[in-house]
Amino acid sequence: MQFSLMALLMGILSISNVKAQNADEIIKKHLEAIGGLDNWKKVQSLKMTGSINAQGQELIITRTVVQNKAYRMDLTIAGMENYQIVTTTEGWNFFPVGGQTKPEAMTADEVKESATELDLQGPLVNYKEKGITVTYLGKDDIEGTECYKLKVTYKDGKETTMCFDASNYYMIREVQKMKANGKEMEMTMNFSNFKKIDGGIVMPMTLGTEQGNVILKTIEINPKLDDATFKPKS
Repeated sequence: MQFSLMALLMGILSISNVKAQNADEIIKKHLEAIGGLDNWKKVQSLKMTGSINAQGQELIITRTVVQNKAYRMDLTIAGMENYQIVTTTEGWNFFPVGGQTKPEAMTADEVKESATELDLQGPLVNYKEKGITVTYLGKDDIEGTECYKLKVTYKDGKETTMCFDASNYYMIREVQKMKANGKEMEMTMNFSNFKKIDGGIVMPMTLGTEQGNVILKTIEINPKLDDATFKPKS
């Protein structure tokens, strides 16, 4: 009996070690595929512009981020400029399309929930230093593409599942668990049309959402950004 228990324990430990090794191997190959760890560490600011066609209207989207400092998402709808701004301590929403007449401050919980948006390099770059846990979930098939699946758990408990094309290690799907109006929900995003841009960085130019495809037109690496970009207009 003692031998059987020891064998079982060794087997469990062996499985755990294999999973950890596979997760790290997948992360390493993924980072190599999208430009390399060293190149991504050099990315300290990012600005992306694109559009999405929703219900016959073209919506213009701009996403601007300074690593671990500030994030801004602009959305132009029917000529109306809407935006969300998040910093390490504050955040604001301004959506005149929804009837708002002035920027409204986010709650402390909302700012905390949006904190991951400040990490433009993504959770897999130096994930252990960030207090993030990554678990290998095995293989899956996504619309005929064999994929590796990783569960990413942030130190605040937020979870994301990432799926990587087994042939090239690009991430082609991400499923985020998030809270909206006090309820937990899942948001799925698909990635395609990968392109090498400045600094050897590779990024997807098409982001598939439930509302439609976001088509990126420009991506600027390390642009100079004014501090006023991350302050609401009074």
